[in-house]
Order: sequence, then structure tokens, then C-alpha cells
Amino acid sequence: MSTTHIRQELSELEANLRKEIGALPQFIEILGAHCANLSLGELIDLLAQSHLADHPLFCRLNRLDAAFCQLDLGLYGLCSDCETEIEAERLMQDPTEQRCSCCAEHYQHEHRHELRLSH
Repeated sequence: MSTTHIRQELSELEANLRKEIGALPQFIEILGAHCANLSLGELIDLLAQSHLADHPLFCRLNRLDAAFCQLDLGLYGLCSDCETEIEAERLMQDPTEQRCSCCAEHYQHEHRHELRLSH
């Protein structure tokens, strides 16, 4: 897949996320009507300062931002943990995927363990 195609796919994902955000009253209350004029980084920064930082849309925005950064650095498609190539099927399913299947499984196992310890 070419960089141009990946960037286009990520941009489409960003547009869809912005539509979802624009349809939710709790986001509109914090962002106001100028959401469309904010850069992705500004949008994330503003939401990080709010009670919406735990919202699934906020997590998706962060993953999208990470994918754009990786693309700009020439690291898109490499696992953030082991740096091997992420399986093409995983990236086709979710272009913001950050981990290969092996590392994702390990991460989920560790994350579940952390959640059990914190309660």
C-alpha cells in the first residue's frame, strides 16, 4: 500500500471521527462550533483537558494521531513494541493498529492484569 493511499485512508478516518464527535452533545459543549477548524493535535489537547479523555473516541483520535506520526517518520506499519511489520490483515482491518498480533495479545494480557491489580 502506498503512503498516499494510507494517508488518504487515515484522512477519511479522521473525517468520520470528527463527524462522530460533532454529533455528541458532550463534545460540542467542550469544543464549541469551531471543532472543524482545530488541527488533530489541537483537538486532542483540548479533549485531554476535559472529562472526555476516557471516552473511546478520544482513544481513537490518539491512535489516529500516532498513525499519522508514524507515517511521517516512515515507521507506519511497524509494531510499536517489537518493531516488526504489523500483519497486513490487521492494518486493513484497522489502519491505526499499533501492534503486531503477538504483541497485541501480550499487551492485552498485561493490561488486564494491571486492571485486576488496581481494584
